[in-house]
Amino acid sequence: MSTAGQNQSVSGAAAGHRGAPEGLSTAEVLERTHSGQVNSVPAATSRSVWDIVRANVFTLFNAIVGGSFLLLLVLGQWRDALFGLSAISNALIGIIQEYRAKRSLDQLAILHAATSRVIRNGARTEIPSGELVADDLVVLSAGDEVTADLQLLDGASLEVDESLLTGESEPVPKLPGDVLLSGSLVLGGNGYARVLRVGPATFASGLAAEARRFSLVTSEIRRGLDRVFRVISWLLLPTAALLVNAQMLEQGGWSAAFTTWRWVPAAVGTIAGIMAMIPLGLVLMTSVAFAVGGLRLAGQKVLVQELAAVEVLARVDVLCLDKTGTLSSGPIEFDAVHGTGRRPEDGWRAAVEWFGAASDASSTAAAIGAAFPTTVPLPEVASVPFSSARKWSSVTFGPESGAFGTWILGAPDAVLGGSPGSSRARDQAAALASTGLRTLALAHLPAPLPPGAAESGLPADLSPVFLLTFRESIRTDAPRTLDYFRRQGVTVKIISGDDPRTVSALARGLGFGSGTAYDARNLPEEPLLQDGIVESQDLFGGVTPSQKRELIQSLKRQGHTVAMTGDGVNDVLALKEADLGIAMDSAAPATKAVARLVLLDGRFDRLPAVVDEGRRAIANIERVSLVFLSKTVYATVISVLAGILLLAFPFLPRQLSALDGLTIGLPAFFLALQPGARRYESGFLRRSLAFAVPAGISAAACVLAVAAYAQSSGGRDTEEAQSASAVTLALVAAWILVIASRPLTTPKLLILAGMYAGLALLFTVPLTQDFFRLGLPHAELLAVAVAAALAGCLAVETAAHFARRTGARTGGSRLGPLTLEPASREADGGTAGQPDDPASR
Repeated sequence: MSTAGQNQSVSGAAAGHRGAPEGLSTAEVLERTHSGQVNSVPAATSRSVWDIVRANVFTLFNAIVGGSFLLLLVLGQWRDALFGLSAISNALIGIIQEYRAKRSLDQLAILHAATSRVIRNGARTEIPSGELVADDLVVLSAGDEVTADLQLLDGASLEVDESLLTGESEPVPKLPGDVLLSGSLVLGGNGYARVLRVGPATFASGLAAEARRFSLVTSEIRRGLDRVFRVISWLLLPTAALLVNAQMLEQGGWSAAFTTWRWVPAAVGTIAGIMAMIPLGLVLMTSVAFAVGGLRLAGQKVLVQELAAVEVLARVDVLCLDKTGTLSSGPIEFDAVHGTGRRPEDGWRAAVEWFGAASDASSTAAAIGAAFPTTVPLPEVASVPFSSARKWSSVTFGPESGAFGTWILGAPDAVLGGSPGSSRARDQAAALASTGLRTLALAHLPAPLPPGAAESGLPADLSPVFLLTFRESIRTDAPRTLDYFRRQGVTVKIISGDDPRTVSALARGLGFGSGTAYDARNLPEEPLLQDGIVESQDLFGGVTPSQKRELIQSLKRQGHTVAMTGDGVNDVLALKEADLGIAMDSAAPATKAVARLVLLDGRFDRLPAVVDEGRRAIANIERVSLVFLSKTVYATVISVLAGILLLAFPFLPRQLSALDGLTIGLPAFFLALQPGARRYESGFLRRSLAFAVPAGISAAACVLAVAAYAQSSGGRDTEEAQSASAVTLALVAAWILVIASRPLTTPKLLILAGMYAGLALLFTVPLTQDFFRLGLPHAELLAVAVAAALAGCLAVETAAHFARRTGARTGGSRLGPLTLEPASREADGGTAGQPDDPASR
């Protein structure tokens, strides 16, 4: 936040100094509410129930599965239609998990919905923004989000950010009579405005709703999987044609198959091949991981305003922190008044009382108001509201007031920088700032400000009056939390509007680096030079809101994934620019509106658990994708080669359903909930396919070799050949799961043990043998199947080895699930060394 101590105006008393209008009466509010003139626009933080159902049910793959399921039921082959039940359960699990997440997020959103300050029955009150009615009188100050279309009344002067509406980030001045559109953010000034339009009638209702909609479109993982699904979709039709032809010829030819009804087993074999190619469970696991991630974060008192943020959490490698409200805690406290060696001008106390009169305008104003209380502030002639860009505010009193002239309060460098007689005061301010105290300068001009001073700058003949200092308490958990991020490979940068010396003192107290902050006033405008400084420096002071955004842009230009925390309106531009904006609970409404995550209890030590949850969700998606994509590859290869080589498809659909459930579906579901703390890097699809393609080809080659051997040997019945193929596939697919589960922990070993036990029961229990038409083939064929499986496992292990080596050279897969690392790090969720606190466990 800025050196002036706030992102909000310390001159917020202006609007309250003039007589406040009465506003609407209770009867008028009820009349407008009953007539529908109320600001009720549903703001979705999650998908609607219909959207969730549609995304999990009405898909191309589900249509193919559903059609195949119905066909098998019509043909009386209900045992081979088990995949339909699996698809139904997948859809139900996805719907239930997403709905649970939706309900939790929506409840949090309601509890922490935006509010508005209004005048009703002559008194100021705070109401949910959804209860605004037409003609309501709204009180505006810096940091507010405009939630209905308003018209400024006389005496109001604001600076507004309309970038959510127009894309332009420069502040827009608003004068009496101007219209403020919903979705605007108040950056400076204060005053009253009357509600013009509410609800769906507002100009930006559609844009505002869209800005808050649940979305996964920014997910690299989703995009990668969509590419895989498109390829599979294109392969399905020609593969089905090849399989149908091969199965019909296997049954004696097209004519004979139709004459003898042998086309039914041919259809069953074709459906088995097509169903095996579709990775339905991978869609489910991805949806569940995002939804469960959002649900767990809600349990950590973190509101996820867009679930795609869960993936961004896993990719973050630079965390930018605003000092005030993030590293500091509690309200700002007034410290002392320091003389500047001059006799103070008469009326200084009345001026200070005026700045502190509107204690709700900012925490700095509240601290001043507590130290210099007044019931009736001196009426002003003119005032300039505080702006984070210019770092000062002013008030002008008339000759009869006893405090004639203009009083300017703000950052010492902004207020005293151009005054030749202020060198002593500037040195004194620097000394105070170096002790960690927030320092403001009060200066006087015995005349009104020159026209345009707010834009062109203060005159040089200001007289320093006093220096005011304020204290902030550093969060006790901050050093441990910062140390956690350093150990996790996340670079932490402190970006503050405070004096660089104050920031340096804070850093020394935290044990943060060298403790020397770079003065942002010296930042070069040339992007290349700026990039070098931003990359090498971790502490920045004197940063303006636009410079905060430029620092984020510089980091992103250099390939970093950046998260930014903040609580002030001067953080809005940077939060919007960051890959992930995180707002504290104390944040201004405008700041919360643009953040993807909101820490609802304002605890800085929540951040390690938040980052770990993102890493857990995405690492597990990548882990299970190895298994599902390997299955898709070997199913596609088997189907295509069986069609080309005119082989009988080596499995029944029911057999594949059983093998998929035991080696992929059930284990993958539990793996998706396991701890994981590796930082995700881009290249998910490349890393996954680097292993899945050779592993899948290896598995397919082993299965086809066993099937060809069984079919070419005399006296083998179809069931025995299918059993031998199933034994081979079961062992190879199980080893793929073992590789994807590394590093092995106790929960993962239990999952794998359950899988092997299930496979043993599948092939040995009479009930499952009869239902699935599976059993252990005779000794010779079993030996061939096991030998082929062992060769396949060796090939899969080799594929994993080369995938790791390739990834290490390209800098990606070293962080992927194929990485071999000590199990202990993942066993505790990757949170070793983070603060010993329930929020981080």
